[in-house]
Amino acid sequence: MSSIRGKSGNIPTLSVSASCLPEAWEKAVLAVWENGVEFKTEYDKPEDPPSRDATVMITVENPFAEPRIHKNFPGGPEELEAYRQEVCNGIHNHWIDPVAGKWTYTYNERLFEYCPVEDLRNPNATKPFAAVDQIEYVVEKLSKTFHTRRAQAITWMPTADPPTDDPPCLQRLWFRIMRDEAGAAVLNMNSHWRSRDLYKAWYMNVYALTDLQRIVAERISENIGEPVRVGRYVDISDSLHIYGSYFVEAKPELEKMKDGDFACRSWNSDHPAFTVMIEEAKSKLAQDPDWYAKGKG
Repeated sequence: MSSIRGKSGNIPTLSVSASCLPEAWEKAVLAVWENGVEFKTEYDKPEDPPSRDATVMITVENPFAEPRIHKNFPGGPEELEAYRQEVCNGIHNHWIDPVAGKWTYTYNERLFEYCPVEDLRNPNATKPFAAVDQIEYVVEKLSKTFHTRRAQAITWMPTADPPTDDPPCLQRLWFRIMRDEAGAAVLNMNSHWRSRDLYKAWYMNVYALTDLQRIVAERISENIGEPVRVGRYVDISDSLHIYGSYFVEAKPELEKMKDGDFACRSWNSDHPAFTVMIEEAKSKLAQDPDWYAKGKG
């Protein structure tokens, strides 16, 4: 381990580039493990070692390039599909009930129904603005002006999020369209995060958000009457970390990653084993959006 304690007081800034999602995840995990600094977190138990932490920018050249599925990310195809639908389709928005001590947000709710309030836990709190579908704005803006720098969607509510126990990690999505050398339209997307669980959350986050990128590209394509291709995805985290409480379970996987052969630990998205599990998950979620959560309870 080459982690440093930060002699200069400067948090390391790291950059990772990859061709696909599994490669990006492995490179990022290794980069933070080997070059991150030690930081305590607000979730540590007394016996937990400090997390490994850095500010990181990750570029995925083609987020839909194969292989797209890492077989060893902490989770499984069913959880991946449930989370994708949570972000893209809002299947768990009904779990939002801060007054009852439940969720204060979902990313889908903040992106598609952004409605700031003063106090999330006060059922009588004034809502001074109507809910805003920020993704609809992004689609309409880019359908008119490819080169706009204003096509963004935010999650943070400075009026209400700071005092909550688990405020949003994702802060902002930013979109722009550029034409390639053949004249085809290409949708680029950046995501900006204040804090990020690299080992257990990053892969699922990006799998879902790049599917949202695909959805935005398809909606713009419908509006303008020409194809819009999904372009590169850039992921910027102020604090990208591996929790100390994960070290014991993460180290064996880290050792595998050091050989650089991410493909041997990955599947194409049309792999029969993966597609069977995904289709089963889709069927069960269509009948009961809470199906996967109930199974984990």
